[in-house]
Amino acid sequence: MIDVVLGLQWGDEGKGKIVDVLTPQYDVVARFQGGPNAGHSLEFNGQKHVLNTIPSGIFHQHTINVIGNGVVIDPITLKKEIEKVMASGVDPRKNLYISEKAHLIIPTHRLVDAASEAQKGEHKIGSTLRGISPTYQDKIGRSGLRIGDILTPNFKEKYQTAVANHKLLLDRFNHSYNLAEHEPAFFEAVEFLKQFKIISSEYFINKLINEGKKVLAEGAQGTLLDIDFGTYPFVTSSNTITGGVCSGLGVAPQKINKVYGIFKAYCTRVGSGPFPTELHDDTGEQLRKQGFEFGATTGRPRRTGWLDLPTLKYAIMLNGVTDLICTKSDVLSGFDVVPVCDAYDINGARVTEIPYNFNDAPIKPLFKEFKGWSEDLTGLRKFDELPSNFKAYMEYVEEQVGLKMSVISIGPDREQTIVR
Repeated sequence: MIDVVLGLQWGDEGKGKIVDVLTPQYDVVARFQGGPNAGHSLEFNGQKHVLNTIPSGIFHQHTINVIGNGVVIDPITLKKEIEKVMASGVDPRKNLYISEKAHLIIPTHRLVDAASEAQKGEHKIGSTLRGISPTYQDKIGRSGLRIGDILTPNFKEKYQTAVANHKLLLDRFNHSYNLAEHEPAFFEAVEFLKQFKIISSEYFINKLINEGKKVLAEGAQGTLLDIDFGTYPFVTSSNTITGGVCSGLGVAPQKINKVYGIFKAYCTRVGSGPFPTELHDDTGEQLRKQGFEFGATTGRPRRTGWLDLPTLKYAIMLNGVTDLICTKSDVLSGFDVVPVCDAYDINGARVTEIPYNFNDAPIKPLFKEFKGWSEDLTGLRKFDELPSNFKAYMEYVEEQVGLKMSVISIGPDREQTIVR
């Protein structure tokens, strides 16, 4: 069977840490979608590690790590990431496998991404400018390059064909660029990746499942950024929900068992798009500072706000969550009041479902307030030790979403985790 870990908000929920905590229970960790715009932070032994493409089980030497076909790969970024992991004393050549069907981000994808975003002006999506959207567009348009192509004798020809198509777009955008300065590092990285295990990942993973191996599928971004069910068009370019596991790894739906859904004890968002509970005041800035809410990959400050239950319930429904995990609970210590949004006021009506016109509807969040707590949670290891006010907050969330909390993270280190 295959279990799934994914985010229930706009990303940055702490998936990397949770995968790292869960990995000892699994034989395989597999990424099923997204690209190097993901920033999964892991902290242990006093060191912080940020992974963009490599699955978060890589620091467990006996665990197989698979980059699935649903992922888009920038060879330059992946090479740098691998070198950082190797510098920490771990050799990914032993346990990292790459799907031959994963699509390649080439230098002109980044150039097209930047040109497209610049042309949107004030209507920017908030792209990380890593070439991810243009790569998925080429995938859907059936003109993309895949990892398996780097092993073919005519790879350079295929590459030049793709570049020629992108140059037409760049000319249309009237975007100046210097492709020659990007290409040497790209081709060097392509050669570097050839030393890794490039596999037919769908056969590989299904064979392991049939042998009784335990597989953990790792998602990137978050449910509310899903291309179909997120706050479109302010979304990512892939399916971030449980359904994306089937297409992103090549496994049948009945093989999926547990779904670990992760949410922060509050909300954050990077880039443009709707955010009903967003705080634009000193409280929002306090949340940002206490939670160190800056992108692990981009460094961009995240927008902050209170927990939004209508979106959380929506994400739980879409994903079939079985195990609920709350992260960054420790960040809320010190607030006198902790509100939670349990409905919206839209044109005078109380609404608990996500409206189609989420971007334009005059949404006013309706809050229920809880007394805050001042205790430091980071040293606690049992649920019973948590402050009563915090437990009241958590119990209300559980009651509203219809699930009990399985895990509560009270700090970035893998040890700072309460398992119920």
